Amino acid sequence: MPNNLIEEYQKGEFLLSSDPDKLDLDMIHGYLSKHSYWAQNIPSIVVERSLKNSLSFGLYHKKKQIGLVRVITDRATFAYLADTFVIDEYQGKGLGTWMIETVIKSSELQGLRRWQLSTRDAHDFYQKFGFHALEYPDRHMTIKNHNVYKKNSN
Repeated sequence: MPNNLIEEYQKGEFLLSSDPDKLDLDMIHGYLSKHSYWAQNIPSIVVERSLKNSLSFGLYHKKKQIGLVRVITDRATFAYLADTFVIDEYQGKGLGTWMIETVIKSSELQGLRRWQLSTRDAHDFYQKFGFHALEYPDRHMTIKNHNVYKKNSN
């Protein structure tokens, strides 16, 4: 049974919160569907379901959501970082670094055996937190449904 502990962290005018009631679905869907390379054209209902079934941390400036870290996790052994972003106008202020540092230290996510993520272009950023290429890539397998959102949007 998932723990419903809400964690909140303040850094100056910025708030990082795991409160699902604070998440702005329209903002998140807008960013993911139009500005991310990994979720182009994702339907809003899929974003809503993904948030509902994950531990999500929203980043806020004066109550306006400006970023997200979604963690797919069992809260016991494994966590996968997904849908991590800070909107363009707030980038370059160290907020992405603060988000990842804070999420990794979250009380909900301590003692995990493995953290994982996928990235096309942010390897150097994530290496600062201890992420590295798969040690044994031949042990990992995947099913990739290319263009699944385009197929389902018809």
